[in-house]
Amino acid sequence: MTGWAYKKINHHDLKFPVVYGEGKCSRLLATIGVTRGFGDHDLRAQSYDKSNIFIKPFLTSQPEVRVIDIVNSCSNVDENDILILGTDGLWDVVSNEEVSKIVASGIKGTQASGKEDTKYKYITIAQELVMSARGKLSVCGWKKYDNTSATIDDISVFVIPLKGYKDEYEKYID
Repeated sequence: MTGWAYKKINHHDLKFPVVYGEGKCSRLLATIGVTRGFGDHDLRAQSYDKSNIFIKPFLTSQPEVRVIDIVNSCSNVDENDILILGTDGLWDVVSNEEVSKIVASGIKGTQASGKEDTKYKYITIAQELVMSARGKLSVCGWKKYDNTSATIDDISVFVIPLKGYKDEYEKYID
């Protein structure tokens, strides 16, 4: 078919959204709160036609995991090498690349000030990451600085410096 066509939408054309509702009332397949996705692998979506759709394929509790041997593969770990541990409130709206830029900016900021105060450096980076995910409240809800949607989810971010752990492990081995 080429060009324009006219079609009247009927009830059977409508597809039920995967996530239904808004904010804290959103439900996966109109059945389960997204944060309640642990367990119950036999849970099926509520449906007027007694659907046999399992919820688990749409929901996972599998974290993204990367294993790096910092003792053997990274010879020069310093105070700027950190691990970011964050909840989905961060990772759903902030990409790995954005996190990397925010961390680099935070590290550069403490170095530029002339006083590399490690006591507050990591706290400041964690706060910047949280603020990047949260954004600002506008008339249309929470918005990030680039005007894309920010998270309404809870946000937890831990910035963990790796040098201390490497030094402690090397001391333990010796």
